[in-house]
Amino acid sequence: MAERGRAVTGAPVNPWHALWALVIGFFMILVDATIVSVATPAIMQDLGADVASVVWVTSAYLLAYAVPLLVTGRLGDRFGPKQVYAVGLVIFTLASLWCGLTTTVAQLIVARIVQGLGASMMNPQTMSVITRTFPADQRGRAMSLWGAVAGIATLVGPILGGVLVDGLGWEWIFFVNVPVGVVGLVLALRLVPDLPTHVHRFDLLGVLLSGVGMFLLVFGIQEGQAFGWGRIAGPISVWSLIIAGILVLAGFVFWQVRNRGEPLLSLALFRDRNFSLANIAITTVGFTVTSQAFPIMLYAQGVRGLSPTEAALLLAPMAVFSGVLAPVVGRLADRHHPRHTAGVGLLGVTVALVWLAAVMVPNAPIWQLLLPLGLLGAASAFVWAPIGSTATRNLPMAHAGAGSGVYNTTRQVGAVLGSAGIAAIMEARLAALLPGMSGDAEAAVGGLPPAQHGAFAAAMAQSLLLPAGVLLVGLVAVLCFARPTHLRRAPAGAAVSGAGDR
Repeated sequence: MAERGRAVTGAPVNPWHALWALVIGFFMILVDATIVSVATPAIMQDLGADVASVVWVTSAYLLAYAVPLLVTGRLGDRFGPKQVYAVGLVIFTLASLWCGLTTTVAQLIVARIVQGLGASMMNPQTMSVITRTFPADQRGRAMSLWGAVAGIATLVGPILGGVLVDGLGWEWIFFVNVPVGVVGLVLALRLVPDLPTHVHRFDLLGVLLSGVGMFLLVFGIQEGQAFGWGRIAGPISVWSLIIAGILVLAGFVFWQVRNRGEPLLSLALFRDRNFSLANIAITTVGFTVTSQAFPIMLYAQGVRGLSPTEAALLLAPMAVFSGVLAPVVGRLADRHHPRHTAGVGLLGVTVALVWLAAVMVPNAPIWQLLLPLGLLGAASAFVWAPIGSTATRNLPMAHAGAGSGVYNTTRQVGAVLGSAGIAAIMEARLAALLPGMSGDAEAAVGGLPPAQHGAFAAAMAQSLLLPAGVLLVGLVAVLCFARPTHLRRAPAGAAVSGAGDR
């Protein structure tokens, strides 16, 4: 396999400067996955859209973001992560301007699709640059920053959205991306190094199968709740799409095994035990991060009577603890076995969710809620860095982008599963505890009578046990991590080599 370019052109580049330049765009694309939820009522009123249409403003973005990740990760290996990231950022920024200028919901949905494609090009490159520019014994600190940005972005989105919508109008949740995108592009072009490119032949059949399979699977899961997990149109049902997606992805894997040329996804990546286990773990983390916020927000607004912005601020301790502890955890992740640091984090998140479920009653003092939420943020800081750095630690440099694409795809699929799973469990618990209530929990929040507060709070609290249970699967995965090579105890003066202590 041919390699082109030099590791860095010109003077040496500080990898930390490059990473800070990249996380500006990374933060922006993650915020845009959640910021629209707060603006939904304003968009409906201004554009004259119904609920079914405006839901696609978010769904279209998430689909366009998630489906191409396997391909866009590979593009970074072929053309260079800096170049692909820059093109993606330009597309994302221009699409953001387009979103703010739209006058119909149909135009907004199309603009969001383009925005999602730009985000899909950007996301894998951030992780690929970490893998290719940081030494193995420093990647934990870099991944802690990457993970802290991912965690904080999901919390900042609703808060920022509320401030912008209340102060300037819904268009500004998109317009604000334009100056940020311009600054991010200038910094990326100046600070991110030109890394070697690898001449890959694109597996066109693999691209087709992966794209179709991911679309059918993600669309089916993501929209299942909207269609009541039943028929969509004619003979097409939610479950037929999900099953078809699984079958097409199975065909994709079969083709990758049989392809004698250069497959889109080298299955040899999964021979590395830690890479496979980290992908299992990050799927459960994606599930939990996405799903935990829904019942907490509905409880805060429906039972406690908080406004959307006040409810989002309730999660502020999570962001504070996660951000403050991120650099500390990064150093620990570089020096200690990842099963210890990640295990502490996943166990702490599980305990925090169960604790929060126990205190989510109508009249609980706010401080009783803030304690488990604080633990949730602190424990989350121990999750991202060790899992991310362990996944990428042994990746061949020629496949860093492909590996990053796989990792981000599994995280995003976990997020889609979490969104669908928490909606289903909330509906089931509401049906059991409040049989007369509509299955649409969000629609019922505004007019929830005080007599139903206890049952509604109980339903939301019980729903939190789903992500807590799923996270135990991730805990088992990280406890099976092998000791990374750079942590092996070698004799004095001896070179460190080998697969490491299993």
